[in-house]
This record gives sequence, structure tokens and C-alpha cells, in this order.
Amino acid sequence: MNRRPPRPITEEEIRTYEEDGVVRLEGMFDEEWCERSLAVTLRLMASGQGRPRVVTKPGNPARFYGNVYMSKFDDTFLSLRSESPAPEIAATLMRVDAVRFFYDQLFVKEPGAEAPTHWHHDLPYWPFRGNHLISLWIALTPVTRASSGVEYLLGSHRWPKFYRPVTIDEDPAFANPDFEPCPDFSLRRGEPGLRFQSWDLKPGDVVCHHPLIVHGAGGNTSATQLRAGVSIRYLGSDVQWDPRPYTIPLGKPSGISPGEFPADDGLFPVIWRRSP
Repeated sequence: MNRRPPRPITEEEIRTYEEDGVVRLEGMFDEEWCERSLAVTLRLMASGQGRPRVVTKPGNPARFYGNVYMSKFDDTFLSLRSESPAPEIAATLMRVDAVRFFYDQLFVKEPGAEAPTHWHHDLPYWPFRGNHLISLWIALTPVTRASSGVEYLLGSHRWPKFYRPVTIDEDPAFANPDFEPCPDFSLRRGEPGLRFQSWDLKPGDVVCHHPLIVHGAGGNTSATQLRAGVSIRYLGSDVQWDPRPYTIPLGKPSGISPGEFPADDGLFPVIWRRSP
């Protein structure tokens, strides 16, 4: 399994990430990473282990399945977060010399799963502020628009917006009433100023996005193709602890006050540093 990106990330790709809020990098994870991670994913779906969220629609048993913190109890996901190309990719795109691990999350839609990925952005879920936060969405299976490829609104990470968080199962614990609901941007195609982007992906491709870019996806309309991806989230150097209500319950970083950098090696361990 490759520990480093198979090629250097270019300055053009870094600028695309900065300007658009998202960039696709092809073939960053080798076949063994994808096969092992997918095998564990299917085992978790069968066993119910972890913290699964599962959504189905009436009369349709096909599942939209999610899980979180897999690296806390599974060695494959522990290795993926720390010993794969992922942390170096994150550091390179954020132009930082070290990254801390935040958390990992699975997103799987079985063939025919009708549940959408509601339009949202990620930072309203998280007890942080700052620019040096990033999600790496690693494709474990082929992904197409038909199988629920994620769409992004390019440049929306620069909007002065915090939309109300909504989980795949619409958990009210995250529905902060102080924020406006995120519009269904799929109904606003062709509107001036909105630039939609999605990609067909192969296993091992990764889509890297800023936590304020707005994104969403429809159901999996494929009758045969499972869509599976794992997101890994990392912190860079300008992050501030911001323990707002309605965010994910992480626990309080030791000795850290609001507005300070979350330098807690237990909750957010440093897992990559640039060599001198």
C-alpha cells in the first residue's frame, strides 16, 4: 500500500483548491488501500459496529449508510488516516507543515438507495473556526452521477454563510435554529453565478474540499453499482476552538479556551510533519 502520493501535487491543483474550494486528484490510493477499506466497510455494514446512521425510503430497503470514528476501532482505517498519502495531500493543499487528525466518516449508498445527500457545508457541524480544515473524500468504488456522485458549488466556500447542519437522517441535535436552512441547489441549475461541478471517480481517486464549500447529491439511481467513499478530516495551523451548540460532541480539548488553537494531542493527534 502506498504511503505517499504517487506523483507530486502541482501548484495549479493547489490554486484550484484555494480558488474553487475543491479539487479532484486521480489515482492517489492504490488498489490494496481501496480493496481493504471496502472489505472493512462491507463488514461494518453487516455487523452494525461503530456509530452507524442508516436511511431508507418507504417500500425501498436500499440503504444510505454512514458511520464515524472507524479508526478508533479498526486497524485498516487507522492506517488509512495516518500511513496513507492522505495526510501529506491535506498538508500540501493547505500549505502547512503539519496536520492533526480530526475524524473519519463513511458514506455508502446501495444500488437504488433513494435518500439524497442534502445540500450542506461541513463547518457548521464542527466546533472550529479557521481556513486550515480539509476533507478528503476517497472513492472505494466507481462513482458516477447516476450512482450519487457529489456535486459542489465552486467558490461557495467564500460565501459569508453558515447554513443549518442536516445529517443524513435529519438528526435534530444538529439543527441549529440560528442558521438558515440550506437551499436545494439542485432546483437552481442555470442560475447566474452558480457553478456546479462533479466528477466520475475510479477507486483510489480523491476529492479534496474545504469545509465551507456547499455540496450535495441525489440518490443512487444505478440498479447495480454500490457507491462507497470514506472521508478523512484534518486540521492545519490556523484553526480555532469554537465550541458552539449543535456541533459534533468531541469533548473539550485539555486546557484549550475558545479562540485558541486546539493543540490537544489526545483528541487531535499530529500525524504528519514535513521533513526538514
